[in-house]
Amino acid sequence: MMLSAPRRFYKAVTVERGDKGWHVHLDGKQLRSPAKQALALPTRALAEAIAAEWDAQGEKIAPQTMPFMQLAATAIDRVAAERARVLAETAGYAGSDLVCYRAAAPADLARRQAELVGERYDVALAVTTGILAVPQPDQALERFHRVLKAADDFALTALAAMTGAAGSLVIALALAEGRLTAEQAAEAALLDELHQAEKWGSDPEAEQRRAAIRRDLADGLAFLRLSRA
Repeated sequence: MMLSAPRRFYKAVTVERGDKGWHVHLDGKQLRSPAKQALALPTRALAEAIAAEWDAQGEKIAPQTMPFMQLAATAIDRVAAERARVLAETAGYAGSDLVCYRAAAPADLARRQAELVGERYDVALAVTTGILAVPQPDQALERFHRVLKAADDFALTALAAMTGAAGSLVIALALAEGRLTAEQAAEAALLDELHQAEKWGSDPEAEQRRAAIRRDLADGLAFLRLSRA
């Protein structure tokens, strides 16, 4: 049974500075997370972006059109409460990162994949053209873990979202530090699949899934930047 979307219950959306950060107000009432926590945001830019999402809602509220609100709620309700687990899950991608598993053939795909694998944060990852797992250097895994541990809850939320969308921590970190654009990150994440689509054709369902990955990567990057603005 499908639940109907909630109706818009407010008229005015404003942003105000509070003791612990910036807040969005709906008709003067402070917006809270799904877990009823105060939605204290680190920057005015992020608060205004979330306010714009709420202000853009029509007669009914569509949560799927508010990625910044969803990511902020995740940071406050989930990442802050389960930080160690989120950090471990995200860092765990480095142990079997998709960019480390390159196609041996055709030659153009192998070349394109090889170009995507390089040194990150003064470490080098082991790569293979096979399907069997290859162990990664402990130094590399520890370095990635330290990088993620240094991120605040909002940055970690963005990195976790981008890593999950790309299936790669390497791609997510490259995107976060400006080495890749969101479109380049999506191409890197979808390299094998796009090559097969070029050769054999695609289908609407696959194209929709790839579009969702592109959107998630772009939203994650924008959220990261807004949380630091």
